[in-house]
Parts: sequence; structure tokens; C-alpha cells
Amino acid sequence: MKVSYHGHSVVQINTQGKNIIIDPFITGNSLTDLKAEEVKVDVIILSHGHNDHVGDTVELAKRNDALVVATDELSTFLSWQGVKTYGMHIGGSYQFEFGRVKLTQAFHGSSFTTTDKQIVYCGMPAGILFMSEGKTIYHAGDTALFSDMKLIGERHPIDLAFVPIGDNYTMGPEDAAYAAELLRAKTVVPIHYNTFPPIKQDPYQFIEMLSHKNGRVLTPGEAIEI
Repeated sequence: MKVSYHGHSVVQINTQGKNIIIDPFITGNSLTDLKAEEVKVDVIILSHGHNDHVGDTVELAKRNDALVVATDELSTFLSWQGVKTYGMHIGGSYQFEFGRVKLTQAFHGSSFTTTDKQIVYCGMPAGILFMSEGKTIYHAGDTALFSDMKLIGERHPIDLAFVPIGDNYTMGPEDAAYAAELLRAKTVVPIHYNTFPPIKQDPYQFIEMLSHKNGRVLTPGEAIEI
């Protein structure tokens, strides 16, 4: 399984002949290596409804006839825009042909701001557990530190975890390092930093905070095989 990082919280997974993208914020993302018009994708998984995570979902889904997997409120909102969706909720899982998706809790907000300055409520935010080929990936989405990360790590042995470190809107490096302890992932990758001034961080300092020295900084476009 090939897993690549593309700036902010954008993660791509190639498994079982499918290309899956999480939180495809491409247009307006100064740190990404991707171009929205060139992305080929079969499945889009969303952690929550904020614009810097929904990103190019509608365009990508329509152009690629891709399935969008998200919490029920967000999937319903996107379905009204002509997108093929599958709704889930926190604690639930579903076995798709490309792998199993399970949504976990996250402590954040979830809404989409329209061009005419309306804020659309999109349900609760979520983290994402993705399981395929005997491997487990955890994308924490946007979240604060919470103690039940320990349960997530105990119940789902995690091979690769993506955790936000930007602070201000999510947990910062210190809390994210403690989250890594709770999750017990084999490899931890920082996300959601340096895209905007309020979330400027040094990811290498975060890596140094990890007591198990199991962190890895991925530059946009860099991939890991697991």
C-alpha cells in the first residue's frame, strides 16, 4: 500500500487498484504539489466540513465519478450538489471493496462557508481509521487532544498515524506528541501546519518530542510504503 502526503491535511492512499484521497484541499493550498485538474481519484474521504478540508471535493467527485465518504450531514449536503456519497457516523464502520472505513470522534467544529457568506452546519467532525491489506491508517482530522485516543490505539493497532500539530485550530506539537504516545502507532506523520500564519510550526521539532522516535516528516508529494 502506498500512502502519500500533499500538504495541509491531504493524504492519498493507493490500495487494491483504487486511488483514495482524504481531505482534498488543493485549490488555495500553497503547500500542495497537486493540481486539482490532474488528480485521478476513485474515493474521497472527508474528516469534516470546513472549507480547507472539503476543498475540491465536488469538482473531483464529479469529474472522476468518485464516491465521497463522510459523516451523514456532510454527505447529504454534498449529495445535493450532485455528488455520489456514502454517509456514516462516529463509531460506525463499513467494509467497502477498497477497504474498511471507521469514523472516530474528533474535537473540533464542522461547517462549510458558502460564497454568499452562509455557514452550513455539517454535523460532527471525525477522525478516520482506514484498514486495507492488513494495515491500518489513522487520520486524526482536525482535533484537540483527547484521552480516548488511548482506546483507539489499543483497539486498532495503527501502522501509520497522521496527526495535526498546527495549534490555534487544533492541538499543537506538545499535545500531538502526547497523542502519539496514546495512539502507539508504528509511524507518526505531522499534518495541518504552515499553511496559514496562525498554524506555523517546525515539524522537525515535533518529531524530536516523540519519545519512541517513530516520527517522520513528509514533504508534499512524498510517499511511504506500508
